[in-house]
Amino acid sequence: MSRLDEAFRRFDEANAEDPNREIVNGEALPKELVYGRRMSERLDAFAPDARETVKLAARAQHIRRWKVPRESYPEGRAGYLKWRTDLYKRHGDIAGRIMKEVGYDDHTIERVQTLLRKRGLKTDPDVQLLEDVICLVFLEHYFHDFASKHDEAKLIPIVQKTWNKMTDEGHRAALALDYAPSDLAIIEKASKSP
Repeated sequence: MSRLDEAFRRFDEANAEDPNREIVNGEALPKELVYGRRMSERLDAFAPDARETVKLAARAQHIRRWKVPRESYPEGRAGYLKWRTDLYKRHGDIAGRIMKEVGYDDHTIERVQTLLRKRGLKTDPDVQLLEDVICLVFLEHYFHDFASKHDEAKLIPIVQKTWNKMTDEGHRAALALDYAPSDLAIIEKASKSP
């Protein structure tokens, strides 16, 4: 087993402890385990030649996320931003410990932690690639359920924020995904709005 495969196995092992479940092909699976694997699958499809550090960051993107629920932080934007920033650091710390245990050097660990903290969005190609994949996974696997709970007035700005984080290549990949007609209408409307 390669070092990368062993890191993936250990990330998956950590995420398999998630008590939250998602139904996939009729089977209830740990939610963050599903998410990590979806990130790897989308990265492999979108950028098969991605650097190993991006592959590691993609798989560890939400590692053990359920341990710090959003509700444990104050309501509102400030609480949300603090929660998200703390999660980035936590994900990087957990991934870094696992990577160290399977033999990665400090430089590689630090790079993955930088990617997980999203430092350099729009200026660092690897951070941008990871963000494209995050957005694609959201649109492909989570947008439909999210959209069913909100009206168009709320959805348009959310999709616009997602769209603005992506590259042109990410946009093309997003528009090529298979959506329900109502979801595609929202995405197309948001992507064409200023």
